[in-house]
This record gives sequence, C-alpha cells and structure tokens, in this order.
Amino acid sequence: MSRLRALIFDVDGTLADTERDAHRVAFNRAFSEFALPFEWDVPTYGKYLKITGGKERLRGYLQDHPQYPQLSDSEIREIHRRKTALYGEIIAEGIAPLRPGVKRLLDSAAAAGLRLAIATTTTPDNVAALLQSNLGEGGWNRFDYIGAGDIVPQKKPAADIYQHVLQRLGLAAADCLALEDSENGLRSALGAELAVLITQTEYTQGQDFSGALRVLDQLGEPGQPGKVLQGRDASESVVVDLDTLEHWLAAG
Repeated sequence: MSRLRALIFDVDGTLADTERDAHRVAFNRAFSEFALPFEWDVPTYGKYLKITGGKERLRGYLQDHPQYPQLSDSEIREIHRRKTALYGEIIAEGIAPLRPGVKRLLDSAAAAGLRLAIATTTTPDNVAALLQSNLGEGGWNRFDYIGAGDIVPQKKPAADIYQHVLQRLGLAAADCLALEDSENGLRSALGAELAVLITQTEYTQGQDFSGALRVLDQLGEPGQPGKVLQGRDASESVVVDLDTLEHWLAAG
C-alpha cells in the first residue's frame, strides 16, 4: 500500500475518555434544568451510547420509555444545545485529558509531515472545547480538516463522515489510518475502506471489533505501554508510534 500520509481521529473515547464523566454529566444537568423526570446512570448511558449522536440518543431513550414526556424535535434540539454548553463548562475544568499516547502521536505525526484530521459525530463546539482544554488556543488548527456534527446526512456506523473527510483531504483511503474506540466507529471507517486502529474504553470493551487492524487498551507512553488485545500481536505490550503503524499496515 502507499506510505501513510494521514491519521484521522475520532474524538469521544479516542482522543479523550469523555463519555462517562463529561457527556453523561452534561446531559443529566440539562435534564435537571429542563425539569425532566429522569437521569442517566453509568450503565444506562453505556446502553444508549450504541446510538450515535446526542439528539438521536435522547430520542431513542424516550422511545424506549413512553412513561416520560415525548419531546418534539425542537425541544430535543434545545435540550441538546444546553447540554453542549454545559459540556464545554465541564471540559474547561480539565476533567478529560487526552488518552495516553495521543498527544505524543499527534506531535510525531505533525513532525513527520503527516496530515491530521478528525471524523466525529459530536458537535464542532464539543470538539473545540476538548481541543482547547488539552492543546490550547491553537488546538483546532493542528488538524488539516475537522469533520464534525451534522455535516453529513448519516452518522456512524454509516461511512458518510469518513468519506467526507477523505474527500476534503483529497487522499485515498489506502493512504490513511483511522483511529477509533467503538464498533460504530469501526464500521463507519471500514465502510470508507480505511484501515482502523481501535483503542477501546470502559464502555466499548466487548464490542465486535472484527476487521480492525489491531485492538489495544491504549496507545501507550514510554514506561506505560499499551497492550494489544486483538490482532496478530495479541497480548504484546507496545508504545504505538509511526513506525509501529507502518509495520502493522504493511503486515496486515
């Protein structure tokens, strides 16, 4: 295959573990402000993470719980807007650091001249908050292109967002690697014919990651390696760098 020319990152769960203590908490604060008679505990939120997109997640939950107010699309959008603002406040507190190895890989990829992109279904405001909190004011500009939110018709596991990002980068899928944490993200990237590296989370462990290049618990840092959970090197410890990625892509 062609030499690796770009890395395309998912955000939630991949760049940072934001779901349990940031997104979930922001949703619950918004529910309270709107006097809704429910909140999402950790297991419940994990169940509904299978639905991609916050507005879609809330709609799915309400459909499963007819005893609660069945909100209109405009009411759900209003709640979600408030949730997004609350999420930004939570992230600004520094509650969601980048996962081990992420900043190291971003830095080394940029130094090597690789292009960097994001493909996510979270809102641009959420992406901006996370990048600013962890990478400073210039965090957004470290990426050649950021595809986020409702920019495409169908969210993950549909391939739309990855196809869109590839088009904007002007690169073939064979020149790029996607980094994801979930089965929905994996299916989306595979649908765009990308090779995919998975770093699973508490919420995504046990999902079906067949077709992934490798599945790890984290990318790892010197002195704190990640562990390969699935793939040709299963059970090995590794600090994932560009040479590792090139080797895995060549070996399959």
